[in-house]
Parts: sequence; C-alpha cells; structure tokens
Amino acid sequence: MRYRSLRAIRTDIAAGNTSCSDLVRFYLQNIQDNAHLNAFLEVFADEALTQAEAVDAKIRNGSAGKLAGMVIGLKDVLAYKDHTLQSSSQILNGFKSLFTGTAVQRLLNEDAIIIGRQNCDEFAMGASNENSSFGNVLNAADNSKVPGGSSGGSAVAVQADLCFASIGSDTGGSVRQPAAFCGVVGLKPTYSRISRYGLVAYASSFDQIGTLTHSVEDAALLLEVMAGADEFDSTASQREVPAYSQHLEVSGKKKIGYIKDTLESPGLQPEVKAAMENAIEALKAEGHTVEAVDFPYLAYMVPTYYILTTAEASSNLSRFDGVKYGHRSEQATDLNSLYKKSRAEGFGEEVQRRIMLGTFVLSASYYDAYYTKAQKVRRLIKEKTDELLSRFDFLILPTAPTTAFSIGENAKDPLAMYLADIFTVQASLAGVPAISVPAGTDATNLPIGLQLIGRSFEEQELFAFSKYLTDNILVST
Repeated sequence: MRYRSLRAIRTDIAAGNTSCSDLVRFYLQNIQDNAHLNAFLEVFADEALTQAEAVDAKIRNGSAGKLAGMVIGLKDVLAYKDHTLQSSSQILNGFKSLFTGTAVQRLLNEDAIIIGRQNCDEFAMGASNENSSFGNVLNAADNSKVPGGSSGGSAVAVQADLCFASIGSDTGGSVRQPAAFCGVVGLKPTYSRISRYGLVAYASSFDQIGTLTHSVEDAALLLEVMAGADEFDSTASQREVPAYSQHLEVSGKKKIGYIKDTLESPGLQPEVKAAMENAIEALKAEGHTVEAVDFPYLAYMVPTYYILTTAEASSNLSRFDGVKYGHRSEQATDLNSLYKKSRAEGFGEEVQRRIMLGTFVLSASYYDAYYTKAQKVRRLIKEKTDELLSRFDFLILPTAPTTAFSIGENAKDPLAMYLADIFTVQASLAGVPAISVPAGTDATNLPIGLQLIGRSFEEQELFAFSKYLTDNILVST
C-alpha cells in the first residue's frame, strides 16, 4: 500500500482496491510500528477514522474534494481548532488552539484527512530537530542521523510512510533541508503565497507554510488548495492562484544558472558535489543552457538571516509570558518573577539563545550596527537574486552542504549548525519560491537533495521543471 502519488490512490479507490478508511488504518499501524522515530507528538486516530468514513461516503456520491484520499500530518506550529498546539515547547504546555488556520481549513474543505500533530524544533528554530522539548526525531534511513529541521517530524512522517503528505513551515530552509535529508520533495512557496493566519510566528517577514510530499505533482496540488488571498492575513498576496497541478509540462529548453561558489564551498560533501555536477551535465546533454554565475554575497547570507530572524523572534515570542496561557512558573513571587521564571523554565536553550541574540541586535546601542545593516544586506541579496532570475529561468544549487549528520554532532557548536542553512537562506531572504527534490544517495545510502529556485509567483514553472528534473534527469544521474 505504499503510494507515491494521490493519482495512484484515487485510481485504487475508484477500482475498489482500497478506501480512505483502509489508508488511515494503514498509516495508524505504521505510526505505531515506528513510534521510535518520534515523528508524531499526537495522533488523532479516532477522529481521522471518522473523517475517512465521511470522505468515503463523499467519494461514493461524487461530491468529494480535490484532496480526498490524502492523509496529512501537521507540524506542531499550525493551528487546528480544539487540538493541542505547542510548537514542541513547554512554554505552551496545555494550550489548545481556539481556531483553525486558513491553510489547514482549506485542506479540510477539500477533504484532506488530518492524522496528527508532528514533532519539530522548538518554535521552528533549528536545523536538526534536536531542539524539541519532546526529544529527537530519528531519520528513518539511519536512526543515528538527524532528520533535518525544523520540520523534521513532518519529513520523517512522509519518508517512513506514517502519512501521505505533511504540512510544515519554512523560515530559512525548515521544509527544504529536512526534505533533502529524508529523500522527499519539499516546497517553500513565494513569501505571501499562502496565508500565515494560524501559523505560530517565528520570523514574520520570512515564515512560509510549505509542503512535504513524495511527488512534485502532489506539492503542486497542495499549493493550489492552500494558496490565495485571505481576509485574516493582510500580508497574503491577492494574486490569482493558477491550477498548478494541471500545468506540469515543460515547454522548450531552459536557461539555468548555478552559483559557482556553491560547488567550491569547502564544506560541500563530495557526493553532494557529484550529484550537482551530474545534474548539470545531464541538463546540458538534454540541450538546456547551464551557466556558472557569481554571487558575491554568499558569505553574508547566514549572518544576515540570523540577525534578522532572531530580532523578529525576540519580538514575536514576547507574547509567551506565563500570564494568559501556557506554562506558568510555580516559583513566582511577583509579576516580574512570573515573567522571568515562566520563560526560563518554558523555553529551551536554543530558543533562549535566539531571543537574547535578537534582543541584543535590537538594543539602542547596536540597532544600526547590526539590524539596520542586515536589512540593507538583505536588500542587496534580493536585488542580486532577482537580477539573476531575470537572466535565467531557474537557479540550481545543493539543498544542504552535506547529507544528514549524526545526532549530537553539531549540538555544541551553534555556528556549525547554522551553516547547515547556507544554501537554503537565499530564497528565504529574497522571498522567492524554492523546491528541494531527491537526487540519489551517498555511499552510506543517505538521501541527497538538490534545490531549484524560481521567480516570485512563478511556482507553476518551478513545478513543471522540477517534475521534468525528477522524471528525466535525476533518475539517470
């Protein structure tokens, strides 16, 4: 019953070979059998079976939505009414969401079945899923390796067939990097393409809801359902949403750029470099133009990203104070100590580190030296990225410099951990769409991911070329 496309599921349902109820039972059994992976924080077993029966009835009477047959997991940063929402943190202990976020509601409206809540780095801050207050998620390909982060549980759930697809969030690579580490497809759409209403905020000018799927086709369908204007989010784009899943054919030869320095980076694993070079040669052999380009700001991207995101996190996370909801310290003696002790007890080490760094860069003495300067550099990065995308149809680069690293390997070195984002933060800083697709494995059978970056709001072209890449180029490299 290992399905790799919704199309195959729908074909089997139509033939009477399976049903939504059968699928849910299959995934529930897999979750139970793979509980050691720690991908799910909570499983909505009875509720999912009830949903499945209702969708089966709709399929029988011909009224089912676009996502009927799709069993989905939600990263623990997405609001789902009357369900626990914790951002994998103790500070939100006991909190249940009072509403359903726009993206999640649109999935439900099209008859997606939600099977559970998935583990992630606390408040989506991390590149390895080692920062969750509920313990590490394990990579299904090798349980001694990290799954990537922050959407690690979401990626592993798809990798290990614990659900058909997952909805995560991507601030600086939090969907794409775990997708690469787990051998699945990870999409970060254009900033503002999907409403952020119901997404717990980390860094509001970067955060985007994204998808983890087995196929590009299903990523396109999920974006088609979730994207679009929203009266609850004034930053959501008003642009019309194309029928992405209906237009996955590539027309003509494409012009693709790759940043020369990404292949010459000293931290690039040889097998990841080989996968990139093989893809470049195969694209050239197919008649596409592939050229090296200079990007002078590569060394500044990670520092710029962390200055800006920690500043925004410092502001966003101030609302978690122990007063209105979530964890409240029992050691407090007055209001001031309530704030201090609740936050010290409730937030994990990495979240505390980022709040303090963000507060520092926003302080009066250092605001211009760090925050203002980082905003200027972000503008330069965006302008250069847009300029490259005016000359090329796409940019191609590794998703991550290495395959999945060992649990604990970078835990004591925040800088090494932050550098895992070196190839994903460009699209986040520029606000453009990017997708990670599987590109084989290394010598130890760990997945490798390659990333395509496209122009703003041109996901349709990005999907079509990504599908072409996975179907025709990467299979032969």
